[in-house]
Amino acid sequence: MSVDTHRAAIGADPRLALDADAQALLFTEARTANSFSSEPVDDATLRSIWELTKWGPTGANTNPLRVLYVRTDEAKQRLIGHMNEGNRDKTASAPAVAVLAADTRFHDLIPTLLPFRPELKDALEEESVREPLWQFGSAMQAGYFILGVRAAGLVAGPMAGFDKEGVDREFFAGSTWCSILAVNIGHPGADPWFDRLPRPDFDTAVQML
Repeated sequence: MSVDTHRAAIGADPRLALDADAQALLFTEARTANSFSSEPVDDATLRSIWELTKWGPTGANTNPLRVLYVRTDEAKQRLIGHMNEGNRDKTASAPAVAVLAADTRFHDLIPTLLPFRPELKDALEEESVREPLWQFGSAMQAGYFILGVRAAGLVAGPMAGFDKEGVDREFFAGSTWCSILAVNIGHPGADPWFDRLPRPDFDTAVQML
């Protein structure tokens, strides 16, 4: 389906607070890119993506997501070796790659991030109690991050296909971070899209009581 045909089929919902352009930018016309142009993404833009993303809600404001921006050729080569074979060319073409990680000791920041409940830090000292919280919270924040990339006028290529243990040894050894997702970031290159795939309709995916 062409972009014009898709736009005509989807339209913009006037009941939403977002205008038609914003709906298209973030959702209806946003696509996962498989190739990227050589146009660079500057550090100020990468910072802006985080500064927007960080405002999404998390459980008890714990914010377990951490981001490593891989920008230099040397760092990208270190990363590419850990990507699944089908993702290596995509990653090589992207001017920036965000390795999204969870801080497994996210609770250390609770006295700062949740100052009216500082005792929650001690309640989460047991790793088995913390793990489901950082898994869920960082996954939720990863979704916000992808929208942040789109809000910057860029395209995102999120990928779970990489050796997470290898990436953790390569970049996070000795730290409390563990990788969860890699996101290629940039402007679309040549033939960047697969055909647009369908989504579940309302009656299939939603119940109302």
